[in-house]
Amino acid sequence: MSTKSPKVLHIDWTTCEGRGLCTELLPTLLTRDEWGYPLAYDRRREPHIPTELETDVQRAVKLCPKASLRMVSQPDR
Repeated sequence: MSTKSPKVLHIDWTTCEGRGLCTELLPTLLTRDEWGYPLAYDRRREPHIPTELETDVQRAVKLCPKASLRMVSQPDR
């Protein structure tokens, strides 16, 4: 039986400039901190991506002006 690995959103903090596009494209997953950088509502460094948001996350990854976002499969634990 094949199951999909859960996915998380990786934010590369070394390249992110806090422009806020990802928070506008993913308003139910991300908010901004006081400096404008993305912050997950679940407070995780790499927030879990609900299946229903995967298409929206893929779009945010493509549109990030600094290529600071990546969708990553989390290995089963």
